[in-house]
Amino acid sequence: MKKAACIMVQGTMSGAGKSLLCAGLCRLFRQEGLRVAPFKSQNMALNSYVTRQGLEMGRAQVMQAEAAGIAPDVRMNPVLLKPSSDTGSQVIVNGEVRGQMSAAEYFRYKRKLVPEIMEAYESLAAENDVIVIEGAGSPAEINLRAHDIVNMGLAELVDAPVLLAGDIDRGGVFAQLYGTVALLEPEERARIKGLIINKFRGDLEILRPGLKQLEERTGVPVLGTVPYLHVDVDDEDSLAPRLDQDKARKAVDIAVVRLPRISNFTDFSPLESHPALGVRYVDRPGGLGLPDLVVLPGTKSTMSDLLWMRESGLEAAVLKLAGRGTPVLGVCGGYQMLGEVIEDPDGVECGMPVLRGMGLLPCKTLFAPAKVRTRVEAEVTGGPFAGAKLDGYEIHMGTTEVRGEAFCRLEDGRLDGCQRDGVFGTYLHGLFDSGELVQKLADWLCVRKGLTVETAVQEPRALYKERQYDILAAGLRDSLDMDLLHRILEREDMGT
Repeated sequence: MKKAACIMVQGTMSGAGKSLLCAGLCRLFRQEGLRVAPFKSQNMALNSYVTRQGLEMGRAQVMQAEAAGIAPDVRMNPVLLKPSSDTGSQVIVNGEVRGQMSAAEYFRYKRKLVPEIMEAYESLAAENDVIVIEGAGSPAEINLRAHDIVNMGLAELVDAPVLLAGDIDRGGVFAQLYGTVALLEPEERARIKGLIINKFRGDLEILRPGLKQLEERTGVPVLGTVPYLHVDVDDEDSLAPRLDQDKARKAVDIAVVRLPRISNFTDFSPLESHPALGVRYVDRPGGLGLPDLVVLPGTKSTMSDLLWMRESGLEAAVLKLAGRGTPVLGVCGGYQMLGEVIEDPDGVECGMPVLRGMGLLPCKTLFAPAKVRTRVEAEVTGGPFAGAKLDGYEIHMGTTEVRGEAFCRLEDGRLDGCQRDGVFGTYLHGLFDSGELVQKLADWLCVRKGLTVETAVQEPRALYKERQYDILAAGLRDSLDMDLLHRILEREDMGT
């Protein structure tokens, strides 16, 4: 059986745009009729996703799978690190929790994961025509070279040609690209077959002399200069979600509390595409203002982030707003915070056995070592959102006992979440993805504010995403040397 061709995108730094470039390439190759799948051997993110098989993977590869027109598969991201502190992470391998490790422990351990990484890659390669591989951080992190499993180390294992992307929006892009190439070993340098200037804004003619010098100094052709593309797809970096105070205000103001260990903030992306809903992230009491809805998102550490809210004054500010009738929505960890008490007798989180909750919902949470991971369909059972169909997933530690009204009923008959007096809580990530809850929420908030209800039919979320991926692919097609790209992919005269 013929093995898939592959191409790898590395960056000069984190945030250089590797995830979007890989998604765009996945869509480009799909439009050419090729079977294509994304791959990233190791991802570090709190923005995770649960597959239909109940396995956990990084959200970036989910986005890239969507661009490729295929279902997310845990093989696309065999190793996921979910930071739990500045020096430690939960290690997830092939969708299952392998354990908690410090940075030093994982550094010593990660080479043992190579067989499992390669098994996942080879399995995908046997089913597809092309594998688009994403690197992580920078390949020029020379202190990490000896144990690398995600940049040049992986490129060598799978014999991948590499595209190196630099972020011109941050400045110093020529130094980024030249310095990265110069710091590589000769055999690593030989793998780089094209340079990409990413996020360009300006006159390309002014840039061209620099491109020529860059090619001369590195000996690598510039594959293209990609403009700053305004596409709305899920972000990769869950550790640095945008603070949106500067976005243009819309009729309805939604404030999401930017918790220190925030996870799955992409839950709220569907809200941003609604014409009436403005979403912003706040991390201090003074930034909260008088929103029309307060959202407490998911978090990797519910108890620690609740303590942070308490110490920073954000909890008091949210309670004051709730007391004045401002609606509050909690998702997963945010839902747990809204209850009366959180108990952790086994020390699953921060070692504190009991913590008082915010007391806005009649429920209590008991943490347990086992992680719940499952995809579900549900329907909101009552209140202003009754009847809304949901398609989401649970990913949390522990269970919550509810004494009041549930938020929704799952397809298997179980109840989830809680609601009381304009305060709502649910464990379901992706609750807005179907679009039904978005519209019901927008209508309700507009009526509460005395505004004309937005009656325009919203484009289904799935179609909206498809259009964004097509825009992304068109931007790459127009800016990359497609002939060179295919020669690199097909290994024509590439010398490796």
